[in-house]
Amino acid sequence: MLRSLLVKDYMSGDPLAFSPEMDVLDAIHKLIRHEITGAPVIDHLGKVVGFLSEKDCLKVALSASYHEQRGGRVSEFMTHDVITLEGDATLTEAAELFVSKPYRCYPVVAESRLIGQLTRRNVLKALEKLW
Repeated sequence: MLRSLLVKDYMSGDPLAFSPEMDVLDAIHKLIRHEITGAPVIDHLGKVVGFLSEKDCLKVALSASYHEQRGGRVSEFMTHDVITLEGDATLTEAAELFVSKPYRCYPVVAESRLIGQLTRRNVLKALEKLW
């Protein structure tokens, strides 16, 4: 079933993304305002260089608590080793990643550039349509 469905057809297009130089407090504000759990970090060419999750943002709070330092750049708190999905990957491949890894969403790329984001909910919505 899912083998015939492609990630690019079920991803969220035009995803929120941050630059490594962005102030992390501004990034946290955007995550809250957009009601999402994380967003890719991209360089000036649109290449994914990291991911800033709610968990990463909790490091900001701890840093402020322990060191009385407020904020910093996104690059100081983001996860650097990011797993991405190709737009032409199948939803079966995506579902396998979601089951085997703790991540709630993955950046979707084409030719190494960010084109969207796929969440667990996107995959479940695809399943719902099939059933």
